[in-house]
Amino acid sequence: MPIQTLASKARRVLPLTLATAVLALNASPASTQNVDQAMSTLDLPGDIQFLTKSDPHVRKATAIVNGWIITQTDVDQRLALIMAANGGQIPDEEKEKLRVQVLRNLIDETLQIQEAAANNILVNKDEIAQNYARVAANFQQSPEQFDKFLRVKGSAPASMHRQIESEIAWSRLLRRKVQPFINVSEDEVKAVIDRMNAAKGTDELRVGEIYLSASPENAAQIEANARNILEQIKQGASFTAYARQFSEASTASVGGDLGWVRPAQLPEELAAIAAGMSVGQIAGPVRVAGGFSLLYLMDKRKVLTADPRDAVLSLKQLTIAFPPGTTREKAAPKVTAFANALTKTQGCGAAEETAKALGATVIDNDNIRIRDLPAPLQNMLLTLQVGQSTPPFGSVTNGVRALILCGRDDPQEASQPSFEQIMSQIEDDRVNKRARTYLRDLRRDAIIDYN
Repeated sequence: MPIQTLASKARRVLPLTLATAVLALNASPASTQNVDQAMSTLDLPGDIQFLTKSDPHVRKATAIVNGWIITQTDVDQRLALIMAANGGQIPDEEKEKLRVQVLRNLIDETLQIQEAAANNILVNKDEIAQNYARVAANFQQSPEQFDKFLRVKGSAPASMHRQIESEIAWSRLLRRKVQPFINVSEDEVKAVIDRMNAAKGTDELRVGEIYLSASPENAAQIEANARNILEQIKQGASFTAYARQFSEASTASVGGDLGWVRPAQLPEELAAIAAGMSVGQIAGPVRVAGGFSLLYLMDKRKVLTADPRDAVLSLKQLTIAFPPGTTREKAAPKVTAFANALTKTQGCGAAEETAKALGATVIDNDNIRIRDLPAPLQNMLLTLQVGQSTPPFGSVTNGVRALILCGRDDPQEASQPSFEQIMSQIEDDRVNKRARTYLRDLRRDAIIDYN
């Protein structure tokens, strides 16, 4: 918290404190009798001496960054956000290791907000509220519902507000002080286009990255932190959530998503590893210039070549539901009848009739890209002809479903990224590198006191 804010709060509290003192000095005999009665009822000693100076209303500072206080409560609430994103499935020993990284992130956020404020860049409450509402919508909740959700998980809306503020402030600062000085020539863009044309048909990757900066002094500790994060993600934790919380790259705000790149566009240390990864695989930590990276392969396609998974489908979804408490054994005959009926369904035209006979519901789904569906459904739908259906899938608890393919628009020849898109990607990469240097310099010049 900035010193100015603490001072303004102190000014607001002072009149109340004085008023309380005046009331105490002018306590009536009746109030004194009440105190004597309470002492007797609770069997309290007349001479009360506290054995410690602990005050439950005072939050001990974990770090003071250029006068701004980061408390243990701040660390706990931010850690709770990570726990919530991972369903609370983090071992106790890992929590303590994560606390170190969380504190480091809070220090970086503080430095970013301070530097933005020093350059007259302030984020107003309305902007924070709008972004907070978007985050809540990702959880399919209203802001009010999300407030309660965070508190139940041991966090607080203020913790999320702080993170949003730092992301907006830092982004604006980079646009003002870094981006205007990044130059990309037309020849550079044309060279990229020429290389893409030469690479037609080769693999293009959609990669996520978590970047942790390191110095020679703390490299071993940072590598250990990276391995801890890697293990948590392998055990089912959200890569996007960890990237948002821990990555020091400018892509942290978008969950570490680097977008579509060819291996040759990645740093040499990452290119060979990324080229050999399978979709859904995570690798690392990889030693790169200035730190360590974790890589996550989100998707793969061929450069300038149409991908069958970009086909757009028209589907009918049939769903049969079961009463609460129905066992798999009791549901089995109905599921078997459902599967048999699907094999006899004559296209989407007969879907309504089939659904009526089975007591199923029908939902139309148009403009669905195969790529956007879960991997098992992608593989199944790629093999279907119009009018055919998938086998039943789902569960007794959530309903058993099947999809009937009503239509399919195959993708045309893949289009090349525009000149402007390529230029923007090169600019973003250079801004990202400058941003790392900028933050490193802020850390070097900061005055930080630890408790």
